Amino acid sequence: GEGGRWRVAESHVRIEDGSTITGFHLVNGWAKERYLYFAARYSRPFESAQIISGGEAITYTSYVNYRFRSSKEVSGTNLQFLAKFKTSAGEGVMVKVAVSAVSSANALQNLDAEIPGWDFAKLRNATCTQWDRELSRLQIDGTTEQKETFYTSLYHALLAPNLYQDAERKSDIEQLNNYHALLAPNLYQDANGEYRGFDHDIHRAGGFTVYTVFSLWDTFRAEHPLLALIQERRDSDIINSLLAHYDQSADHLLPMWELQGNETWCMIGYHAVPVIVDGYLKGVKGFDAQHAYEAIKATAMNPDYDGLAAYRKLGWVPFDQEDESLSKTLEYAYDDFCIAQMAKALGKEADYDYFMKRAGSYRNIYDPSVGWMRPKDSNGTWRVPFNPHAFGGGTNLVDVTEGTSSQYSWYVPQDVPGLIALMGGREQFIEKLDSLFTSTEATKELAPDDQRGCIGEYWHGNEPSHHIIYLYSYVGQPWKAAQRLHQVVSTQYGNRPDSLCGNDDCGQMSAWYMFTCMGFYPVCPASDYYVIGAPQVPKAVMRLSNGKTFTVAADNISGDNIYVQSVRVNGKNWDSPFLPYRELKNGGTLDFTMGPQPGPWGTNPQRPE
Repeated sequence: GEGGRWRVAESHVRIEDGSTITGFHLVNGWAKERYLYFAARYSRPFESAQIISGGEAITYTSYVNYRFRSSKEVSGTNLQFLAKFKTSAGEGVMVKVAVSAVSSANALQNLDAEIPGWDFAKLRNATCTQWDRELSRLQIDGTTEQKETFYTSLYHALLAPNLYQDAERKSDIEQLNNYHALLAPNLYQDANGEYRGFDHDIHRAGGFTVYTVFSLWDTFRAEHPLLALIQERRDSDIINSLLAHYDQSADHLLPMWELQGNETWCMIGYHAVPVIVDGYLKGVKGFDAQHAYEAIKATAMNPDYDGLAAYRKLGWVPFDQEDESLSKTLEYAYDDFCIAQMAKALGKEADYDYFMKRAGSYRNIYDPSVGWMRPKDSNGTWRVPFNPHAFGGGTNLVDVTEGTSSQYSWYVPQDVPGLIALMGGREQFIEKLDSLFTSTEATKELAPDDQRGCIGEYWHGNEPSHHIIYLYSYVGQPWKAAQRLHQVVSTQYGNRPDSLCGNDDCGQMSAWYMFTCMGFYPVCPASDYYVIGAPQVPKAVMRLSNGKTFTVAADNISGDNIYVQSVRVNGKNWDSPFLPYRELKNGGTLDFTMGPQPGPWGTNPQRPE
């Protein structure tokens, strides 16, 4: 049936035998064409069963001699299945279910391949073993609450994107079965190697695992940079999955927000680009770099992509031609920076120059008269009226994506020194940044229990704010970053059901927390450095994909000792709040000394190269 924005366009249920049913539904809504087939098998035959279609029940009985009429299967748009059992006291009935995007036959194969028996305890233990292996990629010391929060965050980060398909090689099938235990119930692939592609044809992918559910506007920020460090094989598979989407796209586009083989056109930007480029620059192997570059460049040059033609011509997305123009201009500029970095690494100097010029497009929408980013139309005229503190940009305006200009104006991760200069220099930048956390302009109309995680106009519950606290490290005030990081970790994360503001957005909220606990954060994915903030746990050990370990230790840390006094990187005194990737990639140590008051550390930051 219909519910909210979902509509069941077609569904089917079939009773295969006295203990097995199969079926499927085709859902339309958000993603226009989502196929889900299933197979369910019960641990004992049912006494009777009903398929209910549009409120009319059709009952089947006499399974001992098992003679079905041709009507043992029903199609419709409003179906339910009900199995009935006679049980003695304490007797249980188990059911196991498998899914496929291809066919009911594949769902049955998945069922037999993944869970061949009925030993629930054995399956549970195997699942725990797999999760223990994955959760050991990051290990921390801390309180029980810190450990429960941290490992729940890691669990969240590993839940998406979901498996879509695995190659047909025997070794990969064995690994697939391990992943089945790890990622259930969010499977979306077949054990025989088949998957439904973006073109809705059935494909086989040789040599890599196909993933689905890419909430890229959220996850490019910290989730994928984390996977690039601790799960190189998975990150390679993700990149290959993005490229498969591009290859199957009639428009030759990378996905924006992919869901089960569909493009939802949700959110903005072309943020498959930083996922691919950050992985490439972090040494992730297993994908064709030249093909990847072709895909990211073709996407960025597509004239039909959400205002890109005007952006390329004018240097900004005009609000009279495109909604969310302010946010799109800023995010396109960052994505273009990423393309430039890969172009440079591949020796494509002309492309590097071109995309670096586009990366500076943020300057074109900064209005010095108001001190904020402001939408322009195609004639270069500023939006009037315009309120930088109003959600969306103002009444009935949709210039800003899920936020305000006062939040989005900070989104220039590719050139923070340039943004500082644009805002009038260090002192003016600091004053404006301070005001973001104390202003009530953007929150006065929100409900008291709003889930955006508001600290003034800093809203941690949505991703455009996630890098902002770390900007204090660029202007020599790392103690203010330490204060705000401690505040967010203490008030907006925890081990209770209501601890997390907003939703986890496919792992991004959790990835922010884990990086922050370890004391550094990828403010600008696809760059060669991280920004040092302030650690939140006494010790963290990151097991890198190459088998090396990177260990973070915070000496003297406590609820009062939240300020960094000194830092050593691989045994060297380190005064800069920037951690180069080269110091991390082969393993090593990041040692903090913490104290109750701000010290001189980080107050004269060296600009990252």
